[in-house]
Amino acid sequence: MDINDLRGLSTLFLMVSFIGLCFWAYSRKRKNTFDEAANLPFAEADAELNQRTVQEEIQND
Repeated sequence: MDINDLRGLSTLFLMVSFIGLCFWAYSRKRKNTFDEAANLPFAEADAELNQRTVQEEIQND
């Protein structure tokens, strides 16, 4: 086995790993988890806005 065989095997291993990662990332099982993660920045902003609104209502009463 020479260096070219090692390079070919490492290329094959990386290609299979990449394809596996793509299947994992785009699987239907992960969709809900990724959708929730994508909406996290908006959830914090909504919670902060709701907290400010409640505090303003308390001050106005």
